[in-house]
Order: sequence, then C-alpha cells, then structure tokens
Amino acid sequence: MSDKSTTKAMFASLRANYEGSKKVREAKATIIVHQYELFKMKEDETIEAIYLRFQTLVYGLQILKKSYVASDHVSNIMRRLPARWRPKVTAIEEAKDLSTLSVEDLISSLEVHEISLDEHDSAKKSKSNALKSKVKHSQAFKAIESEEKSSYGDFDEDPTVAENMAMLSKKLQYLARKNKKGSRKDYQKGCFNCKKPGHFIADCPDIQKEKSK
Repeated sequence: MSDKSTTKAMFASLRANYEGSKKVREAKATIIVHQYELFKMKEDETIEAIYLRFQTLVYGLQILKKSYVASDHVSNIMRRLPARWRPKVTAIEEAKDLSTLSVEDLISSLEVHEISLDEHDSAKKSKSNALKSKVKHSQAFKAIESEEKSSYGDFDEDPTVAENMAMLSKKLQYLARKNKKGSRKDYQKGCFNCKKPGHFIADCPDIQKEKSK
C-alpha cells in the first residue's frame, strides 16, 4: 500500500484484492479481523507508520462488511502501544472521553508526544555516550599510572641500580661544592692582572682602560 498516494486509490486497491465469492470474502474477513485484534505497534515503529498499517486493516474490514466504530479503533490503538507509551495512554484516558475521541485526534496527540520521547531518548543517549567516554579515559589513565608505578617499583627494588644512583648523586654534590669553593677563593685572591681583590681578570679596570686607549 506504500505506493498508493490517495485514500481513493488505496480503497480501490483493497476492494480489488478483497472482493470475491462469498466464501472467499468470509475467509478474508476472518483473517483481517484476526490481524485487527492482534494489531500491535513495533518498538522501532513511528506513529505515522502504525497509522498507515491500521488504516489498511480498517479499509479492508469496511470492504468486507466487517466494520468497527471509531471508539473501537481508538481503544485498539491505545491498547497496542509499547510500555513506554503507558504514561501517555493513561493521561489520555483521564483527560479525554474515549467514546467521542476520533482516531485522527488520537494520532495527532500521540505524534506530539512522540517528539518529546525522541528528544528524551536522544539526550539520554548523549549522556550515556559521555559517561562511557569518561569511564574509558579514567581506565586508560589508571592503566598508565599502574604501568608507571610498576616501572618505578622495579627500579627501586634493584639494589645495584639504587646504589649506583646514590653514588652518582653524591659525586655531583661534591663537584658542585668544589666548584663553588674554587670560585669563591679565586674571587677573594683578586685579579691576576692588577692583584686587587673584588673582581676577576676579565673585569679588570686596568685592562678596560688599555682597551679604550
């Protein structure tokens, strides 16, 4: 029926398919009634899609003289919605008179609610993805941290490496103190050029005068 652009064309197609001998009509009517009674919305189906399927059944019943009233259609659709639609169904039952509610008004109300459900599901999915990403980053960080601790642990547990590092550290400290003392002694002895204390030969004022001359 998806290629039928108008209600008239849809009705004509159904009439051609379902008309026949009396026995054939009764057999087809039984099948359609059974499909009507077991009509159910699929989890991934939109309100527009189930409305089209439902209309097809209703037109087939009308052709075969097995018509239902509007309130039957309304009740049947509301009973066949998935569990997540239950709050909306309850709200409609409390706010509307189902005996006078048209199928078109019901579908319009359900389509509005469908938009809210889609937005909620989209936000929930985004939040879930963000949480999963955060957990993955946390796990990766912990893995790196654990690996670093393991490496440092192996380093610290090796007595030979630890002793060598301690000796190297002591030598560096000794050389630093020695260089510092040497610089201080040279500074106190004075300039090698003028023999005056307080500066090195590179800063000797006598040499600077000679250069300027």
